[in-house]
Amino acid sequence: MRVYDMVVRQRRELAETLEQLTPEQFRQPSLCAGWSMHDIAAHLTTYLRFGQLKLYLGIVATAADIDRINLTLTRLAARRPTAELIETLHRRADARTTIPRSGFDPVLTDAVLHDLDIRLPLGIRREVVEEHRWVAFNHLARNPALGYSRGPQLTQLELVATDAGWRFGSGAPVRGPAEALLLTMSGERPGESATGRPADPVGGGSGDHAPLKRASGSTSSRSS
Repeated sequence: MRVYDMVVRQRRELAETLEQLTPEQFRQPSLCAGWSMHDIAAHLTTYLRFGQLKLYLGIVATAADIDRINLTLTRLAARRPTAELIETLHRRADARTTIPRSGFDPVLTDAVLHDLDIRLPLGIRREVVEEHRWVAFNHLARNPALGYSRGPQLTQLELVATDAGWRFGSGAPVRGPAEALLLTMSGERPGESATGRPADPVGGGSGDHAPLKRASGSTSSRSS
């Protein structure tokens, strides 16, 4: 399956998940620091609505400050009703907007991570396509896009997804279930995966450098 096709499927599954939430759940905090579930829904629609040309203009206007672009667009989108955000995510799931020369790997990674941002705090369980998680793992380990705060810290670590058999790098081991490992690699607080076991902290696996919750402005244009 092409990564673009995975992006479309992941967006549609996210929209289906969001349709199940109550107004109270939309107000609850997500795993993305400072963002509610409604804010995540808004972020997921931003690049779907604004398109490639406006993204280029935003990159020029902010001197390629992706964090600033994300925060600005998300604040604007968050003014819209939740039902409208979900409808946009459904209707424009096939949007092809990407950061220049980045391809769709960071787009899928963003969607996979925000799926976890939503589901884990709310205790929503569902089967996740392993191929989607593998693309995200490979992207974060090998060539993370701008906005992923852990990138430089991963170069001297051995990353092991204990429930998926994935392994990358060499050095101090960081082991855990795939979902918790993805959150740790991206700079998010790992939370609990479906197995209830968090990944070892990034920072040598000794526990002295617990993973930080990813700042909301640090989401790259992964959701494109």
